[in-house]
Amino acid sequence: MAETLRRGDVHLVGVGADGWEGLAEPLRALVAQAEVVVGGERHLAMLPPHVTAERVVWPSPMRAALPGLVASWSDRRVVVLASGDPFVAGIGTTLQDVLPGDRLVVHPAVSSEALARARMGWPAESVTVLRDHAQLPRHLAAGQRLLVLSRDERVPAEVVALLVDAGLGASRVTALAHLGGPDESVTTSTAQTWEHAVPSLHVLAVEVVADRPTSFLGWVAGLPDDAFEHDGQLTKRDLRASALARLAPVPGAVLWDVGAGAGSVGIEWMRAHPTCRTVAVESHPERAARIARNAARLGVPGLQVVEGRAPDALADLPDPDAVFVGGGATGEGVLDTAWARLGPGGRLVVHAVTLETERVVVDWASRVGGELTRLAVETARPIGTFTGWEPARAVVQWAVTKEGTP
Repeated sequence: MAETLRRGDVHLVGVGADGWEGLAEPLRALVAQAEVVVGGERHLAMLPPHVTAERVVWPSPMRAALPGLVASWSDRRVVVLASGDPFVAGIGTTLQDVLPGDRLVVHPAVSSEALARARMGWPAESVTVLRDHAQLPRHLAAGQRLLVLSRDERVPAEVVALLVDAGLGASRVTALAHLGGPDESVTTSTAQTWEHAVPSLHVLAVEVVADRPTSFLGWVAGLPDDAFEHDGQLTKRDLRASALARLAPVPGAVLWDVGAGAGSVGIEWMRAHPTCRTVAVESHPERAARIARNAARLGVPGLQVVEGRAPDALADLPDPDAVFVGGGATGEGVLDTAWARLGPGGRLVVHAVTLETERVVVDWASRVGGELTRLAVETARPIGTFTGWEPARAVVQWAVTKEGTP
């Protein structure tokens, strides 16, 4: 029996590549009851003539126009059409954010992700799914199986170029187009021999294979210093690992990386988990641009770079769960602002290289507590025909967790 479409509710119907013919009869009946049907041009074009509802194409830009559009649906019978499972890189999450209460009713179809895994014969637990192919560098390791939900027909060429540059040209790349539809197609080759044109509607499957000895970058804090482009303003590997251990990245947490330099701490924070977010604050224009390049190359293109000087540049940022101050801690109001904006349970880590900064952190530690550690790293270097220890400049690290219950 067909479900009744009530005024004020919004029914979100997932549609496969087989279009109207692939919809179950109860869902067709649901669409036929609608006064308004919303979707992309491709979805609206598939509707048969007996569906007489007003047809609304998604506005562009969508996010800004969506609250007003949703408000206009308050007393109408509305169906929204979307591809596959609307909660897999689809419109579902966006609609859920702007619709009040329980007004959204979702009817998912099989997702392109599930269809791609079925075609490849890959169990779900053996696959990593990427919504953005720019995140690929974070996931490169021999034997990995990756599904890339491509945005258009240009993505495969960009992916294979990245793989070849990384010494992974032997990786097997498969484009699965129009999954579940009458025009479904599968195209496969290695990255180094890829010369195929693919439709815009596709999923890319990648099996990572190294064609030469390759050092993969791990996810544990402390990437090699040469993984970053820098001008010397870089939190070095051992100090960075220590700072990140105390900053303690967890899923969904926001870091302020203040005086970010090359952005190394903020980048490694985001590499810890796909939902970790970083705002890197840097006053030097060339360094700010360098941070963005480092983030893109290391697979965390979503890192936000704010060019400006703390504390003024901190005013409009989202509240942080953790703050790292690698430079500028002596600036008036910098630590005050960071401390004020941290909530209970928030973590603050400051590195002091100069006596002036050291005096500041010792004073703060005396007032609010925390852990003071003096870190001195020595590295073996040639001395003529012998080898000796070369000390780096010692750093005082202050790490503190704001008291209270999060």
